[in-house]
Amino acid sequence: MEAVTSIVNWINGVVWGIPMLLMILGVGLFLSIGLKLMPILKLGTGFKLLWSGRSTDDADKGDVSPFNALMTSLSATIGTGNIAGVATAIMIGGPGALFWMWCTALVGMATKFSEAVLAVKFRETDSNGNHVGGPMYYIKNGLGKKWAWLGTAFAFFGMFAGFGIGNTVQSNSVADALTSNFGVPSWITGVVLMVLVGAVLMGGIKRIAEVAGKLVPLMTVFYITAGLAVLVVYIDQIPAAFELIIHSAFNPVAAQGGFAGAAVWAAIRFGVARGVFSNEAGLGSAPIAHAAAKTNNPVKQGLVAMLGTFIDTIIVCSITGLAIIVSGAWTSGENGAALTSFAFSHALPMGNYIVAIALAIFAFTTILGWSFYSEKCVQYLFGEKAIKPFRVIFTLVVPIGAISSLEFIWLLADTLNAMMALPNLVALCLLSPVVFGLTREYFAKQKALKQANS
Repeated sequence: MEAVTSIVNWINGVVWGIPMLLMILGVGLFLSIGLKLMPILKLGTGFKLLWSGRSTDDADKGDVSPFNALMTSLSATIGTGNIAGVATAIMIGGPGALFWMWCTALVGMATKFSEAVLAVKFRETDSNGNHVGGPMYYIKNGLGKKWAWLGTAFAFFGMFAGFGIGNTVQSNSVADALTSNFGVPSWITGVVLMVLVGAVLMGGIKRIAEVAGKLVPLMTVFYITAGLAVLVVYIDQIPAAFELIIHSAFNPVAAQGGFAGAAVWAAIRFGVARGVFSNEAGLGSAPIAHAAAKTNNPVKQGLVAMLGTFIDTIIVCSITGLAIIVSGAWTSGENGAALTSFAFSHALPMGNYIVAIALAIFAFTTILGWSFYSEKCVQYLFGEKAIKPFRVIFTLVVPIGAISSLEFIWLLADTLNAMMALPNLVALCLLSPVVFGLTREYFAKQKALKQANS
């Protein structure tokens, strides 16, 4: 096991080196400039479309409503990354890591927008009449046969990444939280999760979207409310916390209490890596869900999709990070979900239980969302006949994650994320003219309609 960990650790250091971080931020910045900062400027438009997207026109092509497509995407993104991932980033990279998470999210909105636009534009319909799409399809249909190998590479890494980021990491974190707070044995958590996941998975995207559409908004509001309550308790510390975050983003942080100290590079690396792990902008996972949305306009779904990054990182991750910093918990020596629980429990009665429950629900919905992502990668590689066997295997792996080593699982998930992102980021750059053209066309039509009605 030590030899395997050593090899994966070496690969992780390579794929999460300076080139990858520059690529993630660089592609996001390139798309933001090409879109003339539209994702940030049109944030309000995105929320309006999200609200109206709860219901759809029968003429719209797709399988689920735009709202439920985003909820499916959010079910996969709002998970352990928002609770344990943020805590890990701050514990290793210092408070400045939160600043680099924000940067990743701001440019990531353009990335997520572009991914969804391309997913809807180049999606296909399988033999069962279901709409399928994502990086493998927009690479194949947008870039042509000579680039088909890149789509296959994405599907290959996406298939395995789902077992890391979207399965074992989640069940491990739930088991850890329930053992620490309620004394529930890890194997029991694993078995219960396996049964629940299996029951939903067998219903496919429509059942996953239905469950996500109800659970995700409810739990997000619950967690945000609890986090805001923590910030109210420490409201006098908030200005100092922002000052510390900005300062630590560009200056080394000395060791203090249980915090070992951190260089600027650590803040950047873990801020960006955990930011991407949390909001998944650039990974190419979310567009697989958005490809199933009932819509006849790729740009409209892109405007809804980009909200996932904003909600996940700018809102949910910020609340977690600020709670950890204002409470002083970041110097406690705790790590992962235990650090977030420590921060909440010092401000709220039963705060640790709130975090444990939120983590359990978020992780459960993440497993559901990622099962769909991996399933579509498997379908792309092996055809529809492989779907049912995959669902069985994916379900059976859940309890294995619950009783495995957290450190190795996080390391493996991080590595697989980067391997997935590479083909997708290349495709986004090459297909950016399509995104820019469709966006200009959409807003030109909107402007013309507005003038005609005035």
